[in-house]
Amino acid sequence: MVVLDACGVGALPDADGYGDAGANTLGHLAERAGGLRLPTLERLGLGSVIDIAGVPPAPEPVLHGRLAALGAGKDSTAGHWGLMGVAADRPLPTYPDGFPRAIVELVSGISGRGVICNRSCNGIEAIEQFASEHVATGSLIVYTSQDSVLQIAAHVDVLEPAALYAVCARVRAVLPSEHAVGRVIARPFEGSEGRWQRTDGRRDFSVAPPGRSYLEELRESRVPVHSVGKVGQLFAGVGIDVEHPGATNAVALEQTTSLIRSLDTGFVFANLVETDQLYGHRHDVPGFHRALQAIDASVSEWLECLGEGDMLVLTADHGCDPTASHTDHTREYAPLLASFAGHRSRRHDGVLADVGASVLAWLTDRGTDAIPGESFL
Repeated sequence: MVVLDACGVGALPDADGYGDAGANTLGHLAERAGGLRLPTLERLGLGSVIDIAGVPPAPEPVLHGRLAALGAGKDSTAGHWGLMGVAADRPLPTYPDGFPRAIVELVSGISGRGVICNRSCNGIEAIEQFASEHVATGSLIVYTSQDSVLQIAAHVDVLEPAALYAVCARVRAVLPSEHAVGRVIARPFEGSEGRWQRTDGRRDFSVAPPGRSYLEELRESRVPVHSVGKVGQLFAGVGIDVEHPGATNAVALEQTTSLIRSLDTGFVFANLVETDQLYGHRHDVPGFHRALQAIDASVSEWLECLGEGDMLVLTADHGCDPTASHTDHTREYAPLLASFAGHRSRRHDGVLADVGASVLAWLTDRGTDAIPGESFL
């Protein structure tokens, strides 16, 4: 299962409550790009999910449809948890006006450093505005977004990545329950005045899922679970046997291809982050399109590797509409494309957890009533 991060396909019914009425990431991206060129995804049926300029409906699509969020939220944590049947019983805390003094003092006390920024803003913006002060004073750049995140940025020459990770891990461990954000994110960066840039060393320290997931069901059935990219971090390692790197799409695509070729059995749960991290949040339409084209080429290769016992699922976790008035995520449906032996060209619209239920059914020939989701098999 491969998550095309932020590739939403239309606003959910409650999107207005998130400030995202009318959002449609792939639809609006295609309009801005003058049409998308994605031959493999087109053949699978991406254009059969919704109308997408340049991607006409497929004559014989694989199983396809749209998946609604399982619970509240519109970030990677909520989306990935939802795919595996987990929904938080209440929305995770957010801080549109910055963190309260108690949290600022907690970060400062753990790190032994001052705190600057402390506002909701884009990560690139936070570094560009505060990097010089950070380098001069050693104070940490702490910021958030519309999502439930506490992000800490530090220049690699001021605080080496290992030390930054240690600070974030400690913050994660001691955050009081009322301030238990979904993720504490370490954001190392490098460069000099006018040339600041984030490294590939991002690390997410997530709160543990509040309920049992399909990953744990798989492990209980002795099915090996492999994660690629930030997936393992989003689940705080719960239900994951082996974590594989994927800080960039190039690395994640290579790792996924290698696993498809080498594994005889098991579940691979991969995230392709750049459609979100590099292009979605920056409303970079050409970059977003190029990233999708690289994914499209890899999907073509994966399809050639699939055997009769294999299933490939392509989906997303939320949106990041390039036409939105903000640069945060958007509350949207996720696309569903599922290719497997014996599939029929039919539509399945449901919830994200239907993916987890289908993976369990495919790999174990059983289901469970203890976790939300309905198998599309």
